[in-house]
Amino acid sequence: MTQYRIDNHKLMFHPHRVSEWMDGKNIAPIYMEISPTGACNHRCLFCGLDFMGYKPDFLDQSILLKRIEEIALMGLKSIMYAGEGEPLCHNNLPQIIEGTKKSGIDVSLTTNGVLLTLEKSERILPSLSWIKISCNAGTKETHAHLHGTSKNDFSRLMGNLKACVALKHNNNFSCTLGIQAILLPENYDEMERLARISADIGLDYLVIKPYSHHPKSQTKWYKNLGFDDYNLETLSEKLDEISDEHFKVILRTNAMERQVNNKKDYDHCLGLPFWSYIDSTGNVWGCSVHMTDSGFLYGNIYSQSFNEIWSSPTRKKNIEWVANEMDAKECRVNCRLDAINNYLWELTHPNNHVNFI
Repeated sequence: MTQYRIDNHKLMFHPHRVSEWMDGKNIAPIYMEISPTGACNHRCLFCGLDFMGYKPDFLDQSILLKRIEEIALMGLKSIMYAGEGEPLCHNNLPQIIEGTKKSGIDVSLTTNGVLLTLEKSERILPSLSWIKISCNAGTKETHAHLHGTSKNDFSRLMGNLKACVALKHNNNFSCTLGIQAILLPENYDEMERLARISADIGLDYLVIKPYSHHPKSQTKWYKNLGFDDYNLETLSEKLDEISDEHFKVILRTNAMERQVNNKKDYDHCLGLPFWSYIDSTGNVWGCSVHMTDSGFLYGNIYSQSFNEIWSSPTRKKNIEWVANEMDAKECRVNCRLDAINNYLWELTHPNNHVNFI
């Protein structure tokens, strides 16, 4: 799965935007995460955004699509619908996804998959670059326990995925279909089983990543989780046997190594200008780790255009403070921008021998 660079970053594919940033320009974000709703049908034990309260807020379709058209003209490349709730709880998500794609933006979806009915799949698959399913178990019992739901949801999910795969192949859709699992003590022994189930269904990949504790998270179950009880080498060997030319298992060993070492090769966060986050009430945030911190709240799409928000003095002040003063060592381990920050820090702090290529 090298082509997807799931355990790395992709900023080197956007040299023009990086060059503009290095020249001090106020660049448009490349990537955005949007939470269509705060409502969720699961109560996962590992949920990093539980502090948002699972409120039944739903983004207004017309306002959101209007802002998306504005952002597309500014230069946004991609949007992932995910967030503090389950995106498919939003009844108009298929129309939102279709409208996003029509604006010229690449679209993806992260979901627990239980609400991914055939009717919804028929609407959204033609517009999506990929769907990533959050499934953290290989049995219905463990799935129910970790996801805070009924045992019936596991079989329902697998049925949805089988229908989704058939729909993709019958219509020659290009949408990549994958599962993502967080490695936890309860599911370590089920990862091989989950991989085989995923391969048999006809999915494209399974990603297994480490748990990263959100500083604001109310759940403390896995706050101090390490890897001492895992035989990662043996697990990797078993998973490699399942991978073939059609299906890959990506064990995110790079992320796990960074988790163990808690190592950051940068002093400050430089990656915020390249991404953005819109929550289910329309608030635009500079960083999902600092949601509810007023300094990271740039504006709201219901009352401002995105250009007004992105060019605001509030955002400029926050970006400068984060890049020059905020200590990155205090940030979330393995945050989404970690690999990007390593790259940007090296670009802006080159050693004396960089000309010897």
